[in-house]
Amino acid sequence: MATIKDVARHAGVSYTTVSHVLNKTRPVSSEARDRVLVAVEALAYVPSALARSLRSNATGSIGLIIPNNTNPYFSEVARGIEDSCYEAGYSVILCNSDDDPAKQRDYLNVLLTKRCDGLIVATLAQTDGELLRKMKVPTVLLDRAPKDMAIDLVAVDNAAGGALAAEHLLTLGRRRIACIGGPESLDISAERIAGLRRKLQAAGVVIAPDLLAYADFTSAGGYAAARALLSTSQPPDAIFCCNDLMAIGALRAAAERGIDVPDQLSVIGFDDIDLAQFVHPPLTSVSQNTRTLGQLTAQCLLERIADPTRPVQRKTITPQLHVRGSTVRSPT
Repeated sequence: MATIKDVARHAGVSYTTVSHVLNKTRPVSSEARDRVLVAVEALAYVPSALARSLRSNATGSIGLIIPNNTNPYFSEVARGIEDSCYEAGYSVILCNSDDDPAKQRDYLNVLLTKRCDGLIVATLAQTDGELLRKMKVPTVLLDRAPKDMAIDLVAVDNAAGGALAAEHLLTLGRRRIACIGGPESLDISAERIAGLRRKLQAAGVVIAPDLLAYADFTSAGGYAAARALLSTSQPPDAIFCCNDLMAIGALRAAAERGIDVPDQLSVIGFDDIDLAQFVHPPLTSVSQNTRTLGQLTAQCLLERIADPTRPVQRKTITPQLHVRGSTVRSPT
């Protein structure tokens, strides 16, 4: 790989002249400038990003840590973040933590070592928050992260989403309603379940203890949980799943048992990933508009990078319910 000194030798100028031409830091004669540009082209010279970052104290890169990019929700959010950052002149370094605190901490240290201009983190432990504050790296937390830290946060109103699902199911006349939550340790799952419960209780409907299950936000987990729920002597007439992947697994479980969806069983998911409208039947889902969520998160970080002293921001997205064939049969 060619260096700046190689370019200087090829052009017959000093390497400081090459630097001035490339960085536009001082006027250079048109003849010398042309020789430098010809040499850059001939040698396929690429300026060192590390050297530039040391001079400017900026790398033009954003670090993004998410639990798992095979989950369509996170991949769609990440795409929204990447598109917005790219338009602003930043590249995104994506890391998957797999919900492993040790792996997340390793990636966090790697991104700090790479001198990223800012970080977006979808899961964060309290101790890692302390590390970020000490390092003074502009950071935005996304949805799953703790909400009690003095760090910018973009989140979805999860309780409102659960309430939307409950209201829809009550309107349909469903009363024996089951719920498949995500991991019990995650606040977002607890918030969605709490919103569902409050709305149902206000209408005199209670989720029976045997109709509340937990899974791991995967289709396989939702499938296993739904199979167990549908195998009881009094199966539910509706299932609310705390994400779409688990709801897709529930649809599979219902199909295997010959249960008609939506006539015998209503199924609602959460996230409204692109796949939701293409499964059979199409999945009714609480939508948080993943691309918009990603764009809003990126914009929040870019504003923090531009003004590190501004007050901490808390931005909340209000979800909507997209009704499809898993709860209401489409006209034939």
